[in-house]
Amino acid sequence: MKYVKFLGAAISACCLATMSAAPAFADLLDDMTKAKKIRISTDLAIPPSGMMDSSMKPTGSDVEVAQLLAKDWGLELEFVQTTGATRIPNVLTGKADIIISTLSVTAERAKVIDFTKRYATLQSDIGCLKSLNVKDWPDLKDKTVGVARGTTQDTMLSNMKDKELKIARYDDDATGVTAAVSGQVDCVGTSATIINQIGVKNPARIFEPKIPLASFDLAIGLKKGEQRLMDKLNAWVTENVKNGKLNAIYKKFHGVELPPDMRG
Repeated sequence: MKYVKFLGAAISACCLATMSAAPAFADLLDDMTKAKKIRISTDLAIPPSGMMDSSMKPTGSDVEVAQLLAKDWGLELEFVQTTGATRIPNVLTGKADIIISTLSVTAERAKVIDFTKRYATLQSDIGCLKSLNVKDWPDLKDKTVGVARGTTQDTMLSNMKDKELKIARYDDDATGVTAAVSGQVDCVGTSATIINQIGVKNPARIFEPKIPLASFDLAIGLKKGEQRLMDKLNAWVTENVKNGKLNAIYKKFHGVELPPDMRG
């Protein structure tokens, strides 16, 4: 019996020694630093935040934010192309390190990912053909509202059971814009910026914001538990809000400045 007790104690001591000697697991910031690369989930089909230019190179406000981040950190940038519905799964499955893709901060999303400080804002509206007399929710009766599947607008409108809305869901914002441009839908639920883009693509179908939905903070999304990466991202956002670089990027593509309380 004494031998058994001694043997058990010896095994326990050995296990503890082994555990204490084992190296700590590297976190995501360590992995990125070692790889000298940052993989950013960005929708490249949602102008003016993300799109392809005439040379088929990524451009847009979110693209330039991602490029500035990678440059400041001295890392190679890899865009992981995404849609509204796949942005969060990309980081949860390790396909991307972070999300910079018009990602609105919501309580539901905060249950599964972490958010940095806001780097921009997003005004979300119901937009319809300018010729339509739409001023309030009852005016949407018998009208179909197009939304991109998995977006904040999709969630908001789906939860408005009392409005009896007809919703058409599309795989991404680009497909939804095409539907509006081609006349498949006369109303959309999306950002004010995208609503204004519809008329640019088809001057015969000018859309305008009709019913405000909400104003959302846009932030960088990342997997939960990556505190060192979170701290470094927050410090970067703070610095680039203060020096005006994030405001300059936003104004370049959206035509307006960030809210005064962000610009100091």
